[in-house]
Amino acid sequence: MRIRSLGVIDDAVVELSPGFTAVTGETGAGKTMVVTSLGLLLGGRADPALVRIGAKAAVVEGRITVADGDTVALRAEEAGGEIEDGALLISRTVSAEGRSRAHLGGRSVPVGVLSELADELVAVHGQTDQQGLLKPARQRQALDRYAGDGVAVPHAEYATAYRRLRAVATELDELTTRARERAQEADLLRFGLNEIAAVEPLAGEDADLAAEAERLGHAEALASAASLAHTALAGNPEDPEGIDATTVVAAAGRSLDAVRTHDPALAALADRIGEISILLSDVAGELAGYADQLDADPLRLAAVEERRAALTALTRKYGEDITAVLAWAREGSARLAELEGDDDRIGELTAERDALRAELSVLGQSLTDARNRAAALFAEAVTAELASLAMPHARVSFAIRQIEAADEASGIEIDGRSVAYGPSGADEVELLLAPHPGAQPRPIAKGASGGELSRVMLAVEVVFAGADPVPTYLFDEVDAGVGGKAAVEVGRRLAKLARSAQVVVVTHLPQVAAFADRQLLVEKTVDGAVTSSGVTVLEGEDRVRELSRMLAGQEDSQTARAHAEELLAAARVEG
Repeated sequence: MRIRSLGVIDDAVVELSPGFTAVTGETGAGKTMVVTSLGLLLGGRADPALVRIGAKAAVVEGRITVADGDTVALRAEEAGGEIEDGALLISRTVSAEGRSRAHLGGRSVPVGVLSELADELVAVHGQTDQQGLLKPARQRQALDRYAGDGVAVPHAEYATAYRRLRAVATELDELTTRARERAQEADLLRFGLNEIAAVEPLAGEDADLAAEAERLGHAEALASAASLAHTALAGNPEDPEGIDATTVVAAAGRSLDAVRTHDPALAALADRIGEISILLSDVAGELAGYADQLDADPLRLAAVEERRAALTALTRKYGEDITAVLAWAREGSARLAELEGDDDRIGELTAERDALRAELSVLGQSLTDARNRAAALFAEAVTAELASLAMPHARVSFAIRQIEAADEASGIEIDGRSVAYGPSGADEVELLLAPHPGAQPRPIAKGASGGELSRVMLAVEVVFAGADPVPTYLFDEVDAGVGGKAAVEVGRRLAKLARSAQVVVVTHLPQVAAFADRQLLVEKTVDGAVTSSGVTVLEGEDRVRELSRMLAGQEDSQTARAHAEELLAAARVEG
């Protein structure tokens, strides 16, 4: 990896050994930045606070060896990246403003693509993971992860049934607890539908009646106006001397007809006058018919107004016009049918809930049995690892238990008991440790010292490594609290793991660092106001000097140097 402008690191190249690489240095020198850099390359969160003060951006570049056809290579090629000579280049840039860019195989990609590759490339284990594993929920997750498909398959089936049961229970609870509200809603709908049905409105009826009421309310004025207009157009039979439009137009037409043959233009005007005469006759006839048909019956007007009042009562409650009222009635009928069907729905949901709870009992029992089988194997494997970590008499076991349900209706049956359950089953899983013969197994958070806890956690991680292998393992000071002979055993076990995978360890223990195939020193120098860190590969005398510092805090102590040389020699022999 090449790291630039990240934290206290100005510009450094980190060359990791194919086997076991130990990263050492003074507190605050920037060892953690190596871990952070790897996290950024694998899609970790980009924090602008990581950018070195005064720099525009932090850049981490990595060169990863991949095999043709493996998952990482295929995913990189899908993203458009190129692999050259079996090497995949990854880079991540984080600006001081918080923007982040990622490149894979020379191609810009979303950061999420790097995250997809993380699980296939590196397993990172640090003190945060140790603290997390002290929680029973994390211990259950660890056991499930170790068990693989043995637990994953029944867990997936259980989770599907559990989600459906939650959905059914929620709907059932809503239906039963809101029964009064639904009954009130149904009564209101029935009243409204009955009120509309009693009136029997027709679409557009309100507009038609409004027009008829307007006409009936002014019948006399309308009849008088039609009569006067008819007289003006067609004349009054009782007044032969009267002048009307029809007679005048007819006279005009006759005067033109006498001479129309002499001029085509005048003939065209005569034709137009003829059309006017015909139109006047038609209008006059329609006016006569309108006046004859006009009904001024006050009884009809009263009936229309009464009907309009009934329709207005509906529009005040159910819609702005009768069309909207009818739409409300259709929707109300559908909702009422739904509400009236709730009793049937409650019966269906109750039956489904009971069936799902019975199914969960079977699936939960299968999940518990699978965890018990995996727990025995897991505990045996971790116990064996502890023997190689200077804890030969320690025994690890799992306590898998269930909590009694408040009542039978709220639980599922496991081993003949009604127990509480959740999305991951009915099991509470706790990792127990008996550090020596005769000791009662106790939860590891209570039954282990700091050094013992670190070794237990390391043993757990090593067992994980065998169950779910990845090419690279990064351990960030998981040896905290360990010293002396136990530290030697930790170094020896990490070296053994490095025979089958690449192992990178950030450590403060010389006993661990001595077993490394390569030791990297992270050191910083102060130059005015600028702090720079460099990463150096230690060999020969330099490595002895660093181990001496780690042992005694004094690089030139002859006793420490002798001890450092002894550690290196012993590690080489065992390696």
